[in-house]
Amino acid sequence: MATSAGSKTGSSEPENLSGRLPRPSESTGVNTTPSVGVKPKTIVDTELQEIDEKAVLEEEDLWLHDPDHPRNWTFRRKWTAVLVLSLYGFMAPLPSSMMAPALPQVGEKYGITDQTLLALSLSIFLVSFGLGPLILSPLSEMYGRTWIYHIANLFSVAFNLGCAFSPNTAGLLVLRFLTGFSSSAPVALSGGSISDMFSERDRASAMSILTLAPLLGPTIGPIMGGYITQGLGVKWTFILNAIFCAMTAVIAIPLLRETYPPVIRWRRAIKAGDFDAAQRLNPSVLAAKGGTKTQVIWANLSRPMILLTRSYVCFTLSLYQAFNYGIYYLMFATFAKFFRDTYGFGPGIGGLMYLGLGGGFLGATFACAWFADRLYVKLATKNGGKGTPEMRMPVLMVASVICPIGLLWYGWSAQAKLHWIMPVIGTTIYGAGVMSAYLPIQLYLVDAFTYAASVTGASSVFRSMLGFAFPLFGQQMTNKLGYGGASTLLAGIAIVIGIPFPIYIYFKGADIRARSPYTR
Repeated sequence: MATSAGSKTGSSEPENLSGRLPRPSESTGVNTTPSVGVKPKTIVDTELQEIDEKAVLEEEDLWLHDPDHPRNWTFRRKWTAVLVLSLYGFMAPLPSSMMAPALPQVGEKYGITDQTLLALSLSIFLVSFGLGPLILSPLSEMYGRTWIYHIANLFSVAFNLGCAFSPNTAGLLVLRFLTGFSSSAPVALSGGSISDMFSERDRASAMSILTLAPLLGPTIGPIMGGYITQGLGVKWTFILNAIFCAMTAVIAIPLLRETYPPVIRWRRAIKAGDFDAAQRLNPSVLAAKGGTKTQVIWANLSRPMILLTRSYVCFTLSLYQAFNYGIYYLMFATFAKFFRDTYGFGPGIGGLMYLGLGGGFLGATFACAWFADRLYVKLATKNGGKGTPEMRMPVLMVASVICPIGLLWYGWSAQAKLHWIMPVIGTTIYGAGVMSAYLPIQLYLVDAFTYAASVTGASSVFRSMLGFAFPLFGQQMTNKLGYGGASTLLAGIAIVIGIPFPIYIYFKGADIRARSPYTR
């Protein structure tokens, strides 16, 4: 019986493998028959592997329920982090629009007569604001998020001061570019931070607050910038930006803690002196599966562009979001001239006209968050208690109808030179549509993709590129087509891009995700 067992084991072993069990027919000079009750080496190895896998699964389960895991933080600790991140998100893009009402004064100070170059001084901020996430997002998934928030904010202090004292146009453009890069951190990383702390069912409210901040900041910026320019001069718009960033650092550095779970776990292993676990849990090499250091860095830094170019869902949703963002910044570049020439408003009163957009953002934030969470739970309940990212799409379908309505209202009331409140109402409707679209897109990307910071960073790149480009041709387009014609053109494109995609993703998104290696 024992000999037979030995023969069976031997015959199943592949040839030319060191350490195989010899066949009984081979003359080896030793007894090849295993003792009764002794397991062959392959069976022992398999059992040890199963034990190791079971131990890893148990360790993962313990970590998911650990108090240090951000999803298990107390309500107070989570929402302290959300509010700090919202403050960062509000302050970071403020310089992008704060100088918008002061563009005529910037032209006078630096002798800029070309309207495209003048618009470039405003929108060049958005070039680096878009490029920053390509580097900062993957770095946060290698080394942690918090230190990137803090260091980038301190650089923003320095670059804003540089803009204030720039002696010429070239210096201003370079420093505006650098300010955009450092300011991109909160927008690039905040989606990942929300994913770290909140489950799919709970994250809509937190995401709405965090989404509102970077949209509301550029809306409040022109109001502040108008009165600051009128009272103190252009230089003080940059100086006050630097002061605001410094004040934010004083609040944020003591209160904000790391939210990225792999980094928290890795640091805890190092602190405990468990260097084997630290090596195994090092987040900078997890995604590269043991590659070289160069391969690790490249795998992480290339991830946002891979997601944007190889994922149909990421590309289409980012395209629609970017288109709305481009129109948003086109309005920044044209508002000052329109309200000055049509209604005789100076920089201060003209800056108040941006409140229409802000009011739309603010109202939609609370309404959309309330509605999105409840709709998600309702659809998940109908699906046997299981939620899917596609359940975010119905809100986007509604938003894709609101945006063109707001554009048409704004454009044709401006064309007809009706009372100034009419174009402002149009921008309020449009702002509500933009916010109602922004939130479900961010939630979908965070829910659906494994690397939340990288995918939101990829979306931010696309968004900022169109935000940079649209102001460069916006004034020329309105001069040629009129405000009504230009708005009709943009509304038509918004309908073509915005309405079909959410419907398609709602019905086919799960199949698309199943075929993609980048999604959950």
